[in-house]
Amino acid sequence: MKGEVTTIDHPLIRVKLTQMRDAATTSQEFRARLAEVATLMVYEVTRTLETEVIPVQTPLALCDGALLKKPLVVAPILRAGLGMVEGILCLLPDVSVAHIGMYRNEETRRPESYYFKAPPNLGEAEVLLVDPMLATGWSATAAITQLKERGARSIRFVCLVTCPAGIAQLHSVHPEVPIYTASVDSHLDERAYIVPGLGDAGDRYFGTSPI
Repeated sequence: MKGEVTTIDHPLIRVKLTQMRDAATTSQEFRARLAEVATLMVYEVTRTLETEVIPVQTPLALCDGALLKKPLVVAPILRAGLGMVEGILCLLPDVSVAHIGMYRNEETRRPESYYFKAPPNLGEAEVLLVDPMLATGWSATAAITQLKERGARSIRFVCLVTCPAGIAQLHSVHPEVPIYTASVDSHLDERAYIVPGLGDAGDRYFGTSPI
């Protein structure tokens, strides 16, 4: 798993991602599809989580059940990462949620950090770092560095769309972090947007200025 890129190929994800790519899709529709895709991706992202055996009493007999071995922390990169949290919490309602505030400096195209808040158990937890786009890879790289500085040891990066440049950047600094995505698109344009991509996920989700 470590350092790998897993493209989650499922018919429902392909259909919903197509709707998100469509420039005519409204913010309301975009929000709904983003949450739905995040929910669908959780199954594959958490497939290799370790469990431990616990006894459970059914109405008929005592049997072996399962419990996650480590706590889970979902860490969205603000703003756009917030759009994935709702869908993830549908299946993982009892997880902790960290917040990592970053924005891209449009001149340098490098991330600027403005906020970080996480639970104290990062060292014992499985951390799902989420952001709809892995474009240049600089924001994800910086976010992972911040998580590690605060004790995180097991991190998985989850995005909807990425490209070779973003993957290369993230793995050049954090080669052990696995990436889960719904699509690896072809390239970045001169403004560092993923092509064909789906535009600026944050703007489309929150209904702010277009790209």
